[in-house]
Amino acid sequence: MSRAERRFTLGLLAVEDAMLTAVVGPMEIIRVAQKLAQVRDPATPLRLDTVLVGARGERQMAGCGGLALGPVLSPDHPLDLLLVPGYMHASGADALRKLERMGPEIELLRALNLRGVPLAASCCGAFLLAEAGLLDGLQATTSWWLDGVFRKRYPKVRMDVERMYVEDGGVATTGASTAILGYVLRVLARQVDADLAQMTARMLLIDPDRQSQAPYISLALSERPRHSLSEKVEQFLQRELHRDISVGELAGHCGTSERSLLRHFRQHYGVSPLAHIQHLRVERAKALLESTLLSFDEIVERCGYSDPSSFRKLFKRATSLTPADYRERFRLRPH
Repeated sequence: MSRAERRFTLGLLAVEDAMLTAVVGPMEIIRVAQKLAQVRDPATPLRLDTVLVGARGERQMAGCGGLALGPVLSPDHPLDLLLVPGYMHASGADALRKLERMGPEIELLRALNLRGVPLAASCCGAFLLAEAGLLDGLQATTSWWLDGVFRKRYPKVRMDVERMYVEDGGVATTGASTAILGYVLRVLARQVDADLAQMTARMLLIDPDRQSQAPYISLALSERPRHSLSEKVEQFLQRELHRDISVGELAGHCGTSERSLLRHFRQHYGVSPLAHIQHLRVERAKALLESTLLSFDEIVERCGYSDPSSFRKLFKRATSLTPADYRERFRLRPH
């Protein structure tokens, strides 16, 4: 007696200049999983498939670097999940400029959402979901360097950029391109076959259990809104970070009141001044752990803390790694 066929179809939205990792990577995961299912059971009724779908009637998708992928099918194709890949951009402003040309894709996402198709986005693909209004009031994440740009444009979205992936209200968002690979494996485990997903993860050397972007975040590379008060704040903090700094002193240096400073920080940083100072101290510690042989006690002193134990807890909370583990993973090694 033949077993009933089981299907799972993963759709990928055709987006101009799409990051190839976020398109080809999920395709490869599904193909490898299908092969492993057949190795495990040659008569398996499982049918895993991927399709590119487009909003413009195009036959091919021009990915990053000009590589063409196809065929691109009609969005009427039945889908169990649609992924929105991130697209190549030179800056947050450039990502927003390219977004202005994606009206058809944004409208398609609204239509698919109304049809009940589950949606997920990788990297700056979250901008398309937010532009469509599909993330309003929900928790979400995106690539950590786009945190400031995203928060400013979409204040109704509850951004948590430290998380690798977030699922809320039937919509999922992930960090940069490789984060989507772990998410696809988690979907495979949940909706298809947990053992098959684990076998596929092992075969491709992917760890789907990573849940935090925090170890990789660098404030030096993050895009933050430019503002004269912000620049005064940053210059003062970077110069005085090695010692105790109060909010009153910071406000006085910037020529503003504590209340105005607090309001500015909430608007432009999304955190309090003290939380931002802690972020900067962790960033300095990360840089010193990566590039020097200083002891942890010496690093703590240079970061304006007097208690190594307290700072170790702060560092672990911010990065999800102990200082020793962080140094081992990210320290600069001689060539």
